[in-house]
Parts: sequence; structure tokens; C-alpha cells
Amino acid sequence: MPPLKFNEQGLIPAVIQDAHTREVLMVAWMNATALALTQASGETHFWSRSRQALWHKGSTSGNVQRVEAILVDCDADTLLVLVTPAGPACHTGARTCFYRPLDQHNNNESP
Repeated sequence: MPPLKFNEQGLIPAVIQDAHTREVLMVAWMNATALALTQASGETHFWSRSRQALWHKGSTSGNVQRVEAILVDCDADTLLVLVTPAGPACHTGARTCFYRPLDQHNNNESP
């Protein structure tokens, strides 16, 4: 397997998916340390771009994500992490961070 392609900030996107339902739960960033901690502990760890710090998903809420498998895409620049979640993935309490449909009249994107 070719080496992973981290971006200029040393990060790689990780798509977090329920291993049983295949529902996408969240997307977060990992640096090499977060990935190593995830592999070593069997629970997801990420890099917070806003706090500039590592975080262990669920360390305060108890909503940890047990890792079942980690897959890498064909370009080696994105990870797919299959997990068994202990609770909601979203900080809002929603099961997934993807619970809101895009309202084309209220987004910030230009057509």
C-alpha cells in the first residue's frame, strides 16, 4: 500500500461510518498521532482544527466509537473508519452529524 497522503497541515480526512448500518456518522480530521492512537486504542481519536489539539471521541460524553476497520481510498488521501458507536456521534446529541437537508435558499454558496 502506498503511504498515506496527509495535506499541507499534516491532516487527512476521516469519514466515520457505522459498521453495522453503514450510516455516515461524521467527518473529522486525523493527524499521524491521532491515527496511531486510534489504531493502538481501538477507539477514534481526531485532531481538532479549532482547538489545535488531539481529542478522543467520547472521552467526556461516553459516546466513544469502537473501531472495527480502517480503510483507505484509492488515492490514499481519505480514510473510512468503520465503528460501533456507544452513543450519538454529533455534539448536538443527534445520532449522526448529517441530519439536516441542505436548503438551497439558505446556504452560503454561490450558484
